[in-house]
Parts: sequence; structure tokens; C-alpha cells
Amino acid sequence: MPEELTTTVELPFHHRVRLGARQPANWLQLIRFVTVGASGYVVNLGVFAGCVHLLGIDYRMAAVIAWIVSVINNFWLNRHWTFDAKHEHPMFQGFRFFAVSLVAFAFTYGVLVALVDGAGISKVTAQAIAIVAGTPLSFLGQKLWSFKA
Repeated sequence: MPEELTTTVELPFHHRVRLGARQPANWLQLIRFVTVGASGYVVNLGVFAGCVHLLGIDYRMAAVIAWIVSVINNFWLNRHWTFDAKHEHPMFQGFRFFAVSLVAFAFTYGVLVALVDGAGISKVTAQAIAIVAGTPLSFLGQKLWSFKA
């Protein structure tokens, strides 16, 4: 019996995005990611506000503490619910999730400092805006690298 030959052609990025946008499962996954993100958003803002207003911690350090707490929350929920990514060891996924989250955090941290020190916006409001600004970066990194099937 002769061997079958197959050819694999990788589509350009914009074609893959268009095809991906047509898949209902991707939209459901995005809704789950946003839901997990909303819970992380609430956790992050709660920890941030508590650190700044109750404990008197500088807002820059409070942002780091709030990020650590919310990253742990979001990793577990995204791994088990959003991406159902139990196919790989959690340590490897955790490393990638942390790396992507760190890049997104660096961006949000810059936005936070610019809004507080540069624009004079209140700390909690600036944190809320900064997190929203970094969400698309986080989603793409988590979907395409951390929890890639």
C-alpha cells in the first residue's frame, strides 16, 4: 500500500484570525476569560484598595501585591475553566501564565504610574483603568502561549 503524502500550509496570521473569529467556541472561551478576568479585577482592586487605604502601603507596592494575589486566582480559574487545559503539567503552564502576566503587569504598571503621577487620577480609579488597558495583551498571551492546546 503506497504511503499518503500530505502537505501542510500555514495560513497568514490575518487569515487565521478571521477563521478563529468564526468559531463559536472561541467566543465562549473569550466570555469565560472575561468572567475570570472580572473576578480577578474585583480581587485585584479589593486588595489594592485595602493595601492603599487600610494599610497605608504605597500605591506602587500595593499594585505588586494585588497583582500577585489576582494572578494566583486567575491561573487556577483559567486553567480549570476557561481553557480546560489540564493536558499539561501545571508547573509548565504556571510558568508561562506567570511570564505572560508579568508582561501584561509591566504594561498596566506603567499605565497606573502615568495616570497617578502624570494625570493626577485617584489611585484606585487609575488601577481600574490600567487593568482594563492590559486585558487584551493578557488574553492573547494566555490563549496563544500559556494554555495553547
